[in-house]
Amino acid sequence: MALKDIELTCAIAKSTYLLGDHWSLLILRDMLLHHKTRFKEFLNSKEKIATNILTNRLKTLTDKGLITLLNPNSTKKNKQYIATEKGVSTLTIIIELYLFSIMDIDESILNEDQLKIKENILGNRKAFQNSKLKNYLNFKEKSLNEVNQAIEV
Repeated sequence: MALKDIELTCAIAKSTYLLGDHWSLLILRDMLLHHKTRFKEFLNSKEKIATNILTNRLKTLTDKGLITLLNPNSTKKNKQYIATEKGVSTLTIIIELYLFSIMDIDESILNEDQLKIKENILGNRKAFQNSKLKNYLNFKEKSLNEVNQAIEV
């Protein structure tokens, strides 16, 4: 019996079922922290996800209610994805995963932006999280307004 076929009564099992693969978390990271919305933008991330895996993960994240299509009637090339409220709630998890591993990464391989993020998040984790949440919600609202204006035209 597949895990998805049974009722998950453990909160950790349910969370790992929803977010359990690294690609899903990296897509959500790119959405929430880097404001990526398009297939090509996710494809160009430094981790170099394969197109078939990206297609599958976007569908899975959509089916699980973590992301949604911003403009479902657009052409394939112009489709944009945004995080739902459930998807936005993963920001805390993404930050905790960052904190779990950042001290094990040699700073000599980090670029200037990565060093700044490390400094900010370690300096005041809550302020960093609140800032990123506010930035994403503003970005999301602006994106929704742009799509609505395009539909009205």
